[in-house]
Amino acid sequence: MNIDRIDATPAGGANDANDACDPIDWDQAADTFDEAPDHGLRDPAVRAAWAERLAAWLPESTGDLLDLGCGTGSLSLLAAGRGHRVTAVDLSPRMVERARAKLAGTGAEVLTGDAARPPVHGRSFDVVLARHVVWALPDPAGALRHWWSMLRPGGRLILVEGVWGSVGIPAGRLTDALAPLGGQVRYERLSGDARLWGREVDDERYAVIAVAGEAEVG
Repeated sequence: MNIDRIDATPAGGANDANDACDPIDWDQAADTFDEAPDHGLRDPAVRAAWAERLAAWLPESTGDLLDLGCGTGSLSLLAAGRGHRVTAVDLSPRMVERARAKLAGTGAEVLTGDAARPPVHGRSFDVVLARHVVWALPDPAGALRHWWSMLRPGGRLILVEGVWGSVGIPAGRLTDALAPLGGQVRYERLSGDARLWGREVDDERYAVIAVAGEAEVG
């Protein structure tokens, strides 16, 4: 697949995606965002399930992690708890406000900005993490290229995505889009683990972990 284009609907029609859902006011959504089991991770079983997955996806050694479209910071909190130095970014000031409160005392930095072009001023990271973000971006291919450019040698791009009704990105399209960037790409199905969502789900939900190559010697 040409990385210059990623369709964000199963049928490949941009109009279908626009017709299927109205624009979301994320500032308004912030007040109730954590009520969803997989957002707030308030249920110990759901939180433990995400902590288990995150531990498997992240490098064993701690490093600098960039959480894009962080929402209220639930995954950032898990990463910080494992010792990673977290920078979290969200476009919604209300989400950022809640993330800062949730991450208080962890040393995490929470910034207001566009996930596609995060305001990190040329910094590089060991991990770039984005959950349920790529599908909503106007230029997902451009965002993927930019995120990849921010990874250090051996760094990891961790994407949690899915298809909900007529919107989303099927796993095959996302893995194909990542292929031209190089590195090793691994797919992990998440739909079958009800613990992650607080209920059984029958739609497509998955993670893709792409590892950048090591720096060349000489």
